[in-house]
Amino acid sequence: MKPQGYDAVILGAGAAGMFCAGVAAQRGTRVLVLDHARTPGEKIRISGGGRCNFTNLGTGPAQFLSGNPHFAKSALARYTPADFVALVERHRIPWHVKTLGQAFCDRSAKDIIAMLRAEMDAGGAEMRLGVSVTAIAADGAGFRVGLSDGTEVAAPSLVVATGGKSVPKIGATSLGYDIARQFGLAVTDTRPALVPLTFGGAVLEGLAALAGLAAPARVSAGGAAFDEALLFTHRGLSGPAILQVSSFWREGQAIAVDLAPGRDVAAWLRDQRRAHGRRGIAGVLSDLLPARLAADVAARAALTGNLADQSDARLAHLATALTDWRLTPTGTEGYRTAEVTLGGVDTAALDARTMEARAIPGLFFIGEVVDVTGWLGGYNFQWAWASGHACALALADRRPA
Repeated sequence: MKPQGYDAVILGAGAAGMFCAGVAAQRGTRVLVLDHARTPGEKIRISGGGRCNFTNLGTGPAQFLSGNPHFAKSALARYTPADFVALVERHRIPWHVKTLGQAFCDRSAKDIIAMLRAEMDAGGAEMRLGVSVTAIAADGAGFRVGLSDGTEVAAPSLVVATGGKSVPKIGATSLGYDIARQFGLAVTDTRPALVPLTFGGAVLEGLAALAGLAAPARVSAGGAAFDEALLFTHRGLSGPAILQVSSFWREGQAIAVDLAPGRDVAAWLRDQRRAHGRRGIAGVLSDLLPARLAADVAARAALTGNLADQSDARLAHLATALTDWRLTPTGTEGYRTAEVTLGGVDTAALDARTMEARAIPGLFFIGEVVDVTGWLGGYNFQWAWASGHACALALADRRPA
């Protein structure tokens, strides 16, 4: 039986795949989107606490990690946060900005999914859910894709928008990487990113005793530092500051935690000694930190007595315990809780303007499957929109006259 034909088949009904389908279809491309999940946009639905941090108004190339730091520049410049916000407003979706340029839906992440589906419908794009890819073959006319329901589809263009390995409970797989390797494209090492860090032994015992506490902090690892909230958990450390540095941390390295970012703590302690010398150390630190955390810092510094009893050297030692706390994680919580996958299809194999594989005409990779990983805060969704848009324009240019 002759396979059903399209101009483009897109594998993956996530952010990048659906957005690409809508843009391409509205430019006259006959598009089919395939996904093994039974509902589209599951990662969108659970993102941002159910409100979807759909972009970051401050997006730029500096907020992305890649083997080639220049690769994302073209797509990001040609489809900006302002462009996506305009689309959101055109669909009358109420939204707001939280800290650091993070844009969220007022109501629900489902509004973004509905918008993407509406954009696909406007162009006549088709979507088939609950079907898995069983085989992919290239021939002179393009690509043939065998499906788990026994059917086959064909198109001159194949777009891989399958995402990475993060959050396997919603169906994440390594399919995109497998396809890249099948066609001879390199895949860089992958690892969980934007993920909590775990600890062991006595360190974990101390952190677990603080579980549930949150505090502002500057956390540093791998040459990067982030000033955001830190959260203590029963397994280690989480919160935005930890998720951010997890993309830079590597096994065996220590992280540095500053619990009083931007403050000269040694000078502040000397001032407190002059004004409130009879106060205990933990009590004074509780002016800066939650009481349990203040007591923990005092215990780690191994100082007793009142402030008046402490020399300048001891106060400097206490300040270091507060502002340069070094801990070595044993690992991360893995793909189970990671928001994204670091690494992916090597950008050296792709055209930065189109997302097309240089050696395989008609084969495209977009979104998380590519070795482009954003910081926490809406950047990875903006990469999905920008890379999907770049690919969609290329698909429209490739369609038969």
